[in-house]
Amino acid sequence: MKKVTSILSGALTTLLTIILLVTVAAVVTTQVSDGEPSLFGYQIKTVLSGSMEPGIDTGSVILVRAVDESGVYQVGDVVTFQTYEGPLVTHRIHEVTDGGQSYITKGDNNPLPDTQVLEPSMVVGEYTGMTIPYLGHVFSFVSSDVGVIFLFIIPGFLLVLYSLYTIVRALREVDRLSKEQQQTVSSSHQE
Repeated sequence: MKKVTSILSGALTTLLTIILLVTVAAVVTTQVSDGEPSLFGYQIKTVLSGSMEPGIDTGSVILVRAVDESGVYQVGDVVTFQTYEGPLVTHRIHEVTDGGQSYITKGDNNPLPDTQVLEPSMVVGEYTGMTIPYLGHVFSFVSSDVGVIFLFIIPGFLLVLYSLYTIVRALREVDRLSKEQQQTVSSSHQE
Protein backbone atom coordinates (compact mmCIF):
# COMPACT_ATOMS: atom_id res chain seq x y z
CA MET A 1 0.00 0.00 0.00
CA LYS A 2 2.88 2.37 0.83
CA LYS A 3 4.44 1.73 -2.55
CA VAL A 4 1.19 2.57 -4.38
CA THR A 5 0.81 5.74 -2.30
CA SER A 6 4.41 6.69 -3.02
CA ILE A 7 3.94 6.16 -6.77
CA LEU A 8 0.69 8.15 -6.80
CA SER A 9 2.34 10.91 -4.76
CA GLY A 10 5.24 11.15 -7.20
CA ALA A 11 2.91 11.07 -10.19
CA LEU A 12 0.74 13.84 -8.73
CA THR A 13 3.77 15.99 -7.97
CA THR A 14 5.09 15.47 -11.48
CA LEU A 15 1.69 16.21 -13.05
CA LEU A 16 1.22 19.44 -11.07
CA THR A 17 4.76 20.55 -11.92
CA ILE A 18 4.23 19.83 -15.63
CA ILE A 19 0.90 21.69 -15.64
CA LEU A 20 2.54 24.67 -13.97
CA LEU A 21 5.50 24.68 -16.40
CA VAL A 22 3.31 24.26 -19.50
CA THR A 23 1.03 27.03 -18.28
CA VAL A 24 3.98 29.34 -17.64
CA ALA A 25 5.42 28.55 -21.10
CA ALA A 26 2.07 29.12 -22.82
CA VAL A 27 1.42 32.39 -21.00
CA VAL A 28 4.93 33.73 -21.56
CA THR A 29 4.93 32.76 -25.25
CA THR A 30 1.52 34.29 -25.79
CA GLN A 31 2.35 37.50 -23.93
CA VAL A 32 5.79 37.96 -25.55
CA SER A 33 4.38 37.50 -29.04
CA ASP A 34 1.38 39.79 -28.44
CA GLY A 35 -1.02 36.86 -28.40
CA GLU A 36 0.36 35.29 -31.60
CA PRO A 37 2.68 32.39 -30.75
CA SER A 38 5.08 31.51 -33.57
CA LEU A 39 7.42 28.57 -34.04
CA PHE A 40 9.69 27.81 -37.02
CA GLY A 41 7.83 30.21 -39.33
CA TYR A 42 4.39 28.91 -38.38
CA GLN A 43 1.90 30.93 -36.40
CA ILE A 44 -1.00 29.80 -34.26
CA LYS A 45 -4.18 31.77 -34.91
CA THR A 46 -7.50 31.62 -33.10
CA VAL A 47 -10.66 31.60 -35.23
CA LEU A 48 -13.16 34.05 -33.76
CA SER A 49 -16.09 33.76 -36.17
CA GLY A 50 -18.06 31.10 -38.00
CA SER A 51 -17.36 32.42 -41.50
CA MET A 52 -15.29 29.33 -42.42
CA GLU A 53 -17.59 26.71 -40.87
CA PRO A 54 -18.01 23.80 -41.13
CA GLY A 55 -14.37 23.32 -42.16
CA ILE A 56 -12.97 25.60 -39.45
CA ASP A 57 -15.19 26.03 -36.40
CA THR A 58 -15.40 29.11 -34.20
CA GLY A 59 -12.97 28.78 -31.30
CA SER A 60 -10.59 26.53 -33.22
CA VAL A 61 -6.86 27.08 -33.41
CA ILE A 62 -5.33 26.93 -36.87
CA LEU A 63 -1.73 26.74 -37.97
CA VAL A 64 -0.66 29.19 -40.67
CA ARG A 65 2.64 29.43 -42.45
CA ALA A 66 3.96 32.99 -42.24
CA VAL A 67 4.46 34.54 -45.68
CA ASP A 68 6.11 37.59 -47.13
CA GLU A 69 4.50 40.26 -49.32
CA SER A 70 5.52 38.56 -52.57
CA GLY A 71 3.22 35.57 -52.04
CA VAL A 72 1.22 34.36 -55.03
CA TYR A 73 -2.07 32.64 -54.32
CA GLN A 74 -4.59 30.71 -56.32
CA VAL A 75 -8.34 30.30 -56.15
CA GLY A 76 -9.07 27.92 -53.28
CA ASP A 77 -6.09 28.86 -51.09
CA VAL A 78 -7.04 29.78 -47.53
CA VAL A 79 -5.16 32.79 -46.21
CA THR A 80 -5.09 34.87 -43.05
CA PHE A 81 -4.96 38.58 -43.76
CA GLN A 82 -5.06 41.96 -42.07
CA THR A 83 -8.22 43.92 -42.88
CA TYR A 84 -8.30 47.69 -43.24
CA GLU A 85 -10.41 47.79 -40.07
CA GLY A 86 -7.69 46.00 -38.10
CA PRO A 87 -8.69 42.43 -37.20
CA LEU A 88 -7.17 39.38 -38.83
CA VAL A 89 -9.48 37.28 -41.01
CA THR A 90 -9.02 33.81 -42.45
CA HIS A 91 -10.93 33.28 -45.72
CA ARG A 92 -10.58 31.40 -48.97
CA ILE A 93 -9.34 33.07 -52.19
CA HIS A 94 -12.51 33.26 -54.28
CA GLU A 95 -11.14 35.12 -57.28
CA VAL A 96 -7.75 36.35 -58.55
CA THR A 97 -7.92 39.86 -60.06
CA ASP A 98 -5.55 42.34 -61.72
CA GLY A 99 -3.39 39.57 -63.17
CA GLY A 100 -2.60 38.14 -59.74
CA GLN A 101 -2.01 41.51 -58.06
CA SER A 102 -5.13 41.34 -55.90
CA TYR A 103 -7.69 38.85 -54.65
CA ILE A 104 -11.33 38.59 -53.73
CA THR A 105 -11.89 36.40 -50.68
CA LYS A 106 -14.94 34.70 -49.23
CA GLY A 107 -15.70 32.84 -46.06
CA ASP A 108 -16.94 29.31 -46.84
CA ASN A 109 -20.04 29.95 -44.71
CA ASN A 110 -20.72 33.44 -46.11
CA PRO A 111 -23.26 33.85 -48.94
CA LEU A 112 -21.29 36.62 -50.70
CA PRO A 113 -17.61 37.37 -51.32
CA ASP A 114 -15.86 39.95 -49.13
CA THR A 115 -16.19 43.57 -50.31
CA GLN A 116 -12.57 44.39 -49.49
CA VAL A 117 -10.05 43.68 -52.25
CA LEU A 118 -7.09 41.81 -50.80
CA GLU A 119 -3.58 42.87 -51.76
CA PRO A 120 -0.68 40.39 -51.29
CA SER A 121 0.93 42.72 -48.73
CA MET A 122 -2.10 42.24 -46.45
CA VAL A 123 -1.62 38.46 -46.22
CA VAL A 124 0.12 37.39 -43.00
CA GLY A 125 -0.11 33.64 -43.42
CA GLU A 126 -1.40 30.73 -45.46
CA TYR A 127 -3.54 28.09 -43.77
CA THR A 128 -1.72 24.75 -43.52
CA GLY A 129 -4.83 22.62 -43.07
CA MET A 130 -4.10 21.95 -39.39
CA THR A 131 -7.02 22.74 -37.09
CA ILE A 132 -7.51 21.98 -33.39
CA PRO A 133 -11.15 22.55 -32.40
CA TYR A 134 -12.01 24.48 -29.20
CA LEU A 135 -8.38 25.19 -28.26
CA GLY A 136 -8.84 28.80 -29.32
CA HIS A 137 -11.18 29.36 -26.39
CA VAL A 138 -8.36 28.23 -24.08
CA PHE A 139 -5.82 30.48 -25.85
CA SER A 140 -8.17 33.46 -25.59
CA PHE A 141 -8.58 32.82 -21.88
CA VAL A 142 -4.82 32.38 -21.36
CA SER A 143 -4.22 35.68 -23.17
CA SER A 144 -6.59 37.56 -20.88
CA ASP A 145 -5.43 39.15 -17.63
CA VAL A 146 -7.83 36.98 -15.62
CA GLY A 147 -6.52 33.88 -17.40
CA VAL A 148 -2.91 34.73 -16.64
CA ILE A 149 -3.68 35.20 -12.95
CA PHE A 150 -5.94 32.16 -12.75
CA LEU A 151 -3.54 29.82 -14.55
CA PHE A 152 -0.54 30.90 -12.49
CA ILE A 153 -2.25 30.95 -9.12
CA ILE A 154 -4.30 27.72 -9.23
CA PRO A 155 -1.52 25.28 -10.27
CA GLY A 156 0.98 27.07 -8.03
CA PHE A 157 -1.42 27.01 -5.08
CA LEU A 158 -2.14 23.30 -5.63
CA LEU A 159 1.58 22.57 -5.80
CA VAL A 160 2.21 24.48 -2.55
CA LEU A 161 -0.69 22.71 -0.80
CA TYR A 162 0.54 19.34 -1.98
CA SER A 163 4.08 20.18 -0.84
CA LEU A 164 2.79 21.17 2.60
CA TYR A 165 0.81 17.93 2.78
CA THR A 166 3.92 15.94 1.86
CA ILE A 167 6.01 17.76 4.48
CA VAL A 168 3.40 17.18 7.22
CA ARG A 169 3.16 13.51 6.26
CA ALA A 170 6.96 13.16 6.32
CA LEU A 171 7.16 14.85 9.74
CA ARG A 172 4.52 12.47 11.11
CA GLU A 173 6.47 9.52 9.74
CA VAL A 174 9.69 10.80 11.35
CA ASP A 175 7.83 11.32 14.64
CA ARG A 176 6.37 7.80 14.47
CA LEU A 177 9.77 6.25 13.75
CA SER A 178 11.32 8.26 16.57
CA LYS A 179 8.67 7.01 19.02
CA GLU A 180 9.17 3.41 17.85
CA GLN A 181 12.92 3.76 18.33
CA GLN A 182 12.45 5.20 21.82
CA GLN A 183 10.13 2.31 22.71
CA THR A 184 12.67 -0.16 21.41
CA VAL A 185 15.45 1.47 23.44
CA SER A 186 13.22 1.59 26.57
CA SER A 187 12.20 -2.04 26.26
CA SER A 188 15.84 -3.15 25.73
CA HIS A 189 16.90 -1.25 28.91
CA GLN A 190 14.15 -2.88 30.92
CA GLU A 191 15.33 -6.37 30.02
